[in-house]
Amino acid sequence: MANSSLPVLHVTIGEAPPDRLDKALARDVPEEASLSRSRLMKMIGQGLVALDDTPVVNPKARVEEGQVYALTLEPAVDVDTLAEDIPLTVVWEDADLIVVDKPAGMVVHPAPGSWTGTLVNALLHHFGGNLSGVGGEKRPGIVHRIDKETSGLLVVAKSDRAHHGLAAQFEAHTVNRRYLAIVNGAPSAADPRLRGINGASFELGNILRIATNLARHRTDRQKQAIYFDGVGRHAVTRARTLETFGTPPVAALVECWLETGRTHQIRVHMAYAGHGLIGDPTYGGKRRVSEKALGAAAVAAVEGFGRQALHAATLGFAHPVTGEMLEFSSELPEDMKNLLTAIGHAG
Repeated sequence: MANSSLPVLHVTIGEAPPDRLDKALARDVPEEASLSRSRLMKMIGQGLVALDDTPVVNPKARVEEGQVYALTLEPAVDVDTLAEDIPLTVVWEDADLIVVDKPAGMVVHPAPGSWTGTLVNALLHHFGGNLSGVGGEKRPGIVHRIDKETSGLLVVAKSDRAHHGLAAQFEAHTVNRRYLAIVNGAPSAADPRLRGINGASFELGNILRIATNLARHRTDRQKQAIYFDGVGRHAVTRARTLETFGTPPVAALVECWLETGRTHQIRVHMAYAGHGLIGDPTYGGKRRVSEKALGAAAVAAVEGFGRQALHAATLGFAHPVTGEMLEFSSELPEDMKNLLTAIGHAG
């Protein structure tokens, strides 16, 4: 029930409203209130949305133009997640969002088996309680993730309005995300094998385009798998070879960028194309490299690389509050630099 001592926001339903309350409020609530649709649905369920002093608890309730709803605004509550003093590399931060450069080995969000030591634990300590709240809770708003063993850039929301705005950009696929990967072999338009793979094609500039559906593997629920014919979610990855190693090429530095953002997308797509990431234990990146092509030291470096060789190197988006276009870049981490050096990288 609403508390009379808390602030109340009055929202007037505008012309031609959507057919249900939660959608209508999401459309008509002032932007500066920073209330996402998920937050509004939670408020409705808590009896914090009233019409004529009567709480409306059905998010599907029909609305009419000109109705005035009273929204009781409760302060954001603390979460149970432990704040931990873990060093962070902060690339950008303001009142609404933070961009961090995550090291390999760090899980993004607490989950069974990884309740501590995550990016969220570190962020809670970094913010020191200075969060306006996401979804009614004082927590960082995770709008995208990278795998535990993938390094690189992530943006995290600090407020409801930032969370909503960033999520909309990810949903619309307007965020620029570019990754650097070290793969087995080298994708090339001259390779007839690649042109025969369902969903693979080449665009101008020797850019490999892979378009499939992705969904959980039917027997191994920890893996993603390639599907067609309506199973899974549409996924598109593009990849361009930047440098090759060995004659003929047995490894390559590749730039990958995402049109969609599915779980393990780059790892699955590159493995599907026959160019799995070096060090990837899940999707077959541990294949034997020829000593004749690279030499014994390089082979040892490849076979000893302890994670998938993938780094989120570029992240660009529109600031969800100011509209300013932001783009950030991150250098390759030392382990990937060392791997490139070992397999013949000159610079």
